[in-house]
Amino acid sequence: MVELLYFPFYIGLLILVSPFFGYYMAFILNANVLPGEGILNRFLYSGEPTNQNAKQYLQSLVWFHLLGGAFLFLILRYQNVLPLNAMKIEGMDWDLALNTTISFITNTNWQAYSGESQLSYFSQMVGLTPQNFLSAGVGISVLAFVSRALVSSSEQKFGNFWQDLFRSTFYILLPVSILVAILLISQGVIQTLREPISLLGTDYQPIPLGPAASQIAIKQIGTNGGGYFGVNSAHPFENPTPISNLIEMFSILFIPASCVFLYGKITNSFRHAWVVFFVMLSLLILGFFAVFFSEWNHPGFWEGKETRFSLTESSLWLSATTAASNGSVNSMHDSYSPLAGGIAIFQMMLGEIIFGGVGTGMYGMVLFLILTVFLSGLMTGRTPEYFGKKIGSYEIKWTLFGILTPTVCILIGTTITIFLNSGFTAKGPHALSQILYAFSSASGNNGSAFAGFGADTMWGNLSLGFCMFVGRFSVIYAVIMVAASLGSKITTKSSEGNFRLDTVLFGVLSFSVIVIVCGLSFFPVLALGPILEELLMRSGIFF
Repeated sequence: MVELLYFPFYIGLLILVSPFFGYYMAFILNANVLPGEGILNRFLYSGEPTNQNAKQYLQSLVWFHLLGGAFLFLILRYQNVLPLNAMKIEGMDWDLALNTTISFITNTNWQAYSGESQLSYFSQMVGLTPQNFLSAGVGISVLAFVSRALVSSSEQKFGNFWQDLFRSTFYILLPVSILVAILLISQGVIQTLREPISLLGTDYQPIPLGPAASQIAIKQIGTNGGGYFGVNSAHPFENPTPISNLIEMFSILFIPASCVFLYGKITNSFRHAWVVFFVMLSLLILGFFAVFFSEWNHPGFWEGKETRFSLTESSLWLSATTAASNGSVNSMHDSYSPLAGGIAIFQMMLGEIIFGGVGTGMYGMVLFLILTVFLSGLMTGRTPEYFGKKIGSYEIKWTLFGILTPTVCILIGTTITIFLNSGFTAKGPHALSQILYAFSSASGNNGSAFAGFGADTMWGNLSLGFCMFVGRFSVIYAVIMVAASLGSKITTKSSEGNFRLDTVLFGVLSFSVIVIVCGLSFFPVLALGPILEELLMRSGIFF
């Protein structure tokens, strides 16, 4: 009975809490001056921060990532000479350090390493944890810029990157993460600087410890997903109880769902935000039920799952983590049925917009909303307008660039990897699923993987690093260019001839455009991978 109520309780909690926190985030990001901010403004800007146009905002964003990435790369490369290295771990090879650096600055947290055995405490705390905050803060900042631009009229400047990043990090992400970390510690998640302990008092089996709870809190809140331990939240030190499991799983979608209402508040379109929210929620619910019933009818569904969690908890986590750009796991995705694994892959292929990452899911969704308005206008003979702004060829070109560039990375990366015979260990269609999952995860900035895929090779580190980089910044660049272009246009008054954005019809059309665009792009390769494997499995052929 409890298991039957688990899913509706989770969804109800999401619906109840998200609007209020979204309003809080909108207040923070659009406030004049916040407590403690005046001193910082005088120090950094000699007064109030100046608004930036799209080019200036992007320049600030690029410089921030270059400097932060260089700092993280050096920490990972030379962690052997840095403090807090209880296990005397060597520095990473340059290609793995580069892959990990790109992974964490892009909010992907792809891990081609095992955290407890290949990273020092210093690398985890000083290198990775700050990037968990900052990469998520960048997502919220970009969403704030886009939201302001879309409802501006004949303007060029829509906020300051440094101010948005500071507010997102210190007034939104940090307080919530502290609260979640305390709750996790109360459930037994470890938080210590002690050296590893040995099993039964011998040196045969050292048990790694470390400051896990603080990193796990922001890994979930910021939709980062990078676990302190190699097996992520399936590890009892990261996720020991059903209560810690609920806290972590709710944290995956809590802020991404709130970002929908942040967008609605700043654009003053609350009903439109609810339509977008329920489009995302519908995709999540359909994905969950497809995964759950596929596993329920799968003869060996307990393989790869923790027995302390129910099938509902494991299936919901898989659905939530691949819907968001989170990538954390409490079970091994490679062990799921081919259909369930295919659902996880498809959710990442959608562009991580089923709530998606912190900020990134909503601004990625904006591109699909603009495409929906444009196609609807073509079908009905109406002028396509979004928030009273006419959508032209310039906006559509950048919209398609943002939607299709990650798609190209997935398909081309998968093709080349097959020809190189690199990384995958399985045979037949499951081998294709392993590769497809990896490149979908990287290009969608998710970070999870099928267990059989060996990523720590020169090709794996460089190709997946490239896909993570392109998948993140192509969408950011595209949506900022689109929003800035619309913001420079005069807002026209709505009339009966305009296509309404706050109706069930618009929600159905948006849902259809998302599924059709992604379905047409990926159905052939999905048919050769998880779909074919599912059909063969039902015929008694396994891989």
